[in-house]
Amino acid sequence: MLKTLTFAVVHFIVAFTVAYLITGSVITGGLIALIEPIVNTVAYHFHEKAWQKFGSERSPQKGLGHGNLGRRSSR
Repeated sequence: MLKTLTFAVVHFIVAFTVAYLITGSVITGGLIALIEPIVNTVAYHFHEKAWQKFGSERSPQKGLGHGNLGRRSSR
């Protein structure tokens, strides 16, 4: 959990810094840094739904790729 929290802080700092450097506005930088993770979370939800429907099939030959984490290859 600590790693997740520290990554969230790093993500916020990076998003704020990039937005601030582009816009020159602390307010805009802060808003983008707060709103972007929310939008990204919603987008991720729909990405996962689409991946489950259209993504690659699970198979031992494909290894432990995205969507295939629950299976281990039989080597």
